[in-house]
Parts: sequence; structure tokens; C-alpha cells
Amino acid sequence: MRAETRSPEETVRQYLGALKERRLADAYRLVSSAMRGGKSEEVWVKEQRAGMDVAEVKILEFTVYPGKIEGSVAHVPTVLSAQDRFLNQLGLTEYELYTLVREEGAWKVDSQVIVETPDIPKWFPKRDASHPDTPPTPASD
Repeated sequence: MRAETRSPEETVRQYLGALKERRLADAYRLVSSAMRGGKSEEVWVKEQRAGMDVAEVKILEFTVYPGKIEGSVAHVPTVLSAQDRFLNQLGLTEYELYTLVREEGAWKVDSQVIVETPDIPKWFPKRDASHPDTPPTPASD
């Protein structure tokens, strides 16, 4: 798929897939210049790999949900199951929100934050209120 026609959701899907498989050079091509921090691909990949190695990061699975586009910015919610040595040793489910920007005609991942419990219904409206720990059902693309 050409970068110019890739949706924000597909960009996040490819980015998380690249991280899960530790294809960090592929991930680099999907992040914004701000997220690259002015670093070359070689330096950025080396730093990401070192950080993932030290923290023993393992992405187990993820689900990307329909995002919201507002001009040249998009917000894409995801549910991620991952483990690391410091913050998530048990592999708990995390609700995340990715912000993407348009750069050079393509969507690029610009930032990622954890969605706090009070904000989950805003980004995950199909969540089953009777089972708050159950991830929502993804809407079809």
C-alpha cells in the first residue's frame, strides 16, 4: 500500500506490527519527524532497540479501532496487550491513543498516550459496561 493512500488506522497497524516484530527500520518510516527527534534512521533504530532490550518489551497482541480525523491530525485508539520488565510485568491490557500528523502527504505516528479510565468511553464507545475489563468490540474498517 502506498504511503499516500494509507489510512491513519493502517499506519498505526503497520507501526505496531513493526514494533511487535522488531522491524524498527520499518517503524522509523512510519513516525513523524518530531517523533524521530532529528535522529537518523540508524541512530533512532539503535536507541529504540536498546530501550526495548533493557525493558524486555514484548507486544503480545493489539487491536486498532476506527480513528477520528480533524484536518491534518488524526487520533487512533488501540487496545494493546504487552509486557515489559518495569511498568507492565503482568501483560495487562492497555488502552492507548495514537496521534498522527500528515507529513509529506502521508500519515505519520506523532505520539502515543495511555487512555485513562474516565476517557475510555470517549474512544471506545462499544465497550461493554457490564464487563469493564473486557476490551470493546472493534468496528469494521
